Amino acid sequence: MARVRCLRPGEERVISKTNATALTATGGSAARRLGIPRAWRLRVGLILISLSIATLLVISFAPLGGIVIWLAILCTLCGIAAGYGLSTWRYQAGLRILNAGMIDAQDGNLKPVKIPKVRDPLLLRLYREYNKTITTLGGMFALVEECQNRVLTERNRMNVVVQVLPAALLGVDDNLCINTVNKQTETLFGKKERYLVGVSLFDVLSITDETREILRDAFLYKQDIRNQVINIHLNDAERWLSMNLSFVTQDEGEMAAVITLLDITEYKQLQESVYTREKLVAMGQLAAGVAHELNTPLGSILGYSQLLIDSCEDPQRARHFARTISEQTKRCSRIIHNLLNYARKEKCQGEFCDVNALVDEVVDTLISCRLKRYEISLERDLKDSPIVDGGCGELDIVLTNLLINAVQALKGVEKPMIRVSTGLNEGGFAYIIVEDNGPGIPGELRSRIFEPFFSTKDVGEGSGLGLSISHAMVSRRGGTLRYDSDYRDGARFVIRLPNATQATE
Repeated sequence: MARVRCLRPGEERVISKTNATALTATGGSAARRLGIPRAWRLRVGLILISLSIATLLVISFAPLGGIVIWLAILCTLCGIAAGYGLSTWRYQAGLRILNAGMIDAQDGNLKPVKIPKVRDPLLLRLYREYNKTITTLGGMFALVEECQNRVLTERNRMNVVVQVLPAALLGVDDNLCINTVNKQTETLFGKKERYLVGVSLFDVLSITDETREILRDAFLYKQDIRNQVINIHLNDAERWLSMNLSFVTQDEGEMAAVITLLDITEYKQLQESVYTREKLVAMGQLAAGVAHELNTPLGSILGYSQLLIDSCEDPQRARHFARTISEQTKRCSRIIHNLLNYARKEKCQGEFCDVNALVDEVVDTLISCRLKRYEISLERDLKDSPIVDGGCGELDIVLTNLLINAVQALKGVEKPMIRVSTGLNEGGFAYIIVEDNGPGIPGELRSRIFEPFFSTKDVGEGSGLGLSISHAMVSRRGGTLRYDSDYRDGARFVIRLPNATQATE
């Protein structure tokens, strides 16, 4: 298609040499060569036509010879032709100029024509309307061309942004078929664009049935997905991805949604290593307390076993000593069992945790030594016997971290006190509340206490990961861990977990 060349309003068009040559080849040039002025050509033509008509009338009624009649008829016809040519030459010349302009416009040259010196109002109107139309079209084409250039520039800019995204981007239609990918997608899946476009999303992603249902429900109900962590297998390796899905307005057959996949495998591995490190640090802090707790029942076992040996002659006393030995042995076993539970990595599916029993075990076996050392009183308000899903392997870590933080915050406080409350709220959720009468947390720091590596303790007393990890553990169970900003008598942390009492019935 020829490129359109536009003129500014008021610019006149110069007829090309070819079109000018075509104009000189017309019948009007003969009239010009005869020397007839332009103003008189129309008048002369009308006079010739009138004379020809008069001649016909004379021939019709006058008695003339045959040859004279034919000569008169011939002269009449020539007069009519000459008169018609002279009278219509002006219009023909004007129309030829307009026709030449239209031919140039078809070639992409949108230029107004030069208006000749004519007095005929019809021709003047045609010239002006044509030039006005050409000028308007020129402006419209210029605007369209400018808009096209802007669209292409914006499209190129957006394409650059999409290609440099750190996440893999996939555009899919309503049938979950891929129609758009970026460079990160090719890198993640190890395939070129031509092997990904047109393929079903489920054929590319080796995902679990649960993730498939999440995607199907999202497309069925047009619901966006935000930061959904999924697990897939790529090239015989396990990968963790953070998936986001957003729907877009689209025409039939075009992109319906955009999916981004961010590889967080290294982050997950780092997170697991941080969890392990925090557990080791916490277990190291508890080692002295566990040793003290074990020494107490072991001393009792040793003493009562010696008394049992010395009192063999009194069966009743022997049974009492034996019963005491058995109880202290069970206590040692319980301490070791709780320590092993503390070291467990994940919650166990199909297991349940008695929250009240968990509080008793953590306080009696892991925290009691610290409470005695710093002379801290601890109150328990345990009720409703809430049961939660997933075992106690992670909850005891969370509760221990909160209690250790409370103990450390009470150093130097007069009459230090910790209170642990449990129960069920009106929504059927189990809760654990740990509060102390210490100085609390300053208002400017409350928004950061759950950030990794943030700590208000002195160097060497904390890693800044305890609350962050505890928050993540509670969140994985579908619960929440928050700091109660309305509590004014110290610090209060509230754990909220889905109750599993009905599941146990």
